[in-house]
Amino acid sequence: MPSQKNIQQVKLLIEKISKAKSIVLANCSGLNVNLQQLLRRKVKEAGGELIVAKNSLLNISLKQEKLDLPHDFKEILQGPTITLLSYQDEIAPIKALAEFAKNNGLPEIKAGFLNKDALTKEQVEALAKLPTKIELLALTVGTIKAPLTGFVNVLSGNLRNLVFALKAISAKGRSSSGRQTKKGGE
Repeated sequence: MPSQKNIQQVKLLIEKISKAKSIVLANCSGLNVNLQQLLRRKVKEAGGELIVAKNSLLNISLKQEKLDLPHDFKEILQGPTITLLSYQDEIAPIKALAEFAKNNGLPEIKAGFLNKDALTKEQVEALAKLPTKIELLALTVGTIKAPLTGFVNVLSGNLRNLVFALKAISAKGRSSSGRQTKKGGE
């Protein structure tokens, strides 16, 4: 018979997993408390959450949400596991985790999920190399804006040329009318 504490923990895990857009499981062995706090802060800034739960409870919660890990499932949920949950941007917290792992050597990514699809370690690492949603939006806006800016410059260039031509004609008219006055006055 499961304890009330474990039942509550599974309910909480299921609730969090159901809200997550992406999930990453990582080995947190060797990650001291200070590094864990630093990692939690970086992940939270990126819009995610790090949780540590018993592997058996995590397994029950994942199965309840119909999230199936790859065939080496038993190897993935071995040892101390830290779970990254991304709620807003699917990629930004994964990038924060991967950058932290690159700088500190820990944690080691095991597997993950993106929109209920299982991901291998390599696929999670590939996702971490992608630009974030904000970076993609900025790139898209820049790409859309560039032709419009060029178009505006072309149109204003014609207006500038017209203004220069009118000024030249006006200046030429003034200088030629001044010559005519001198000739007529002599």
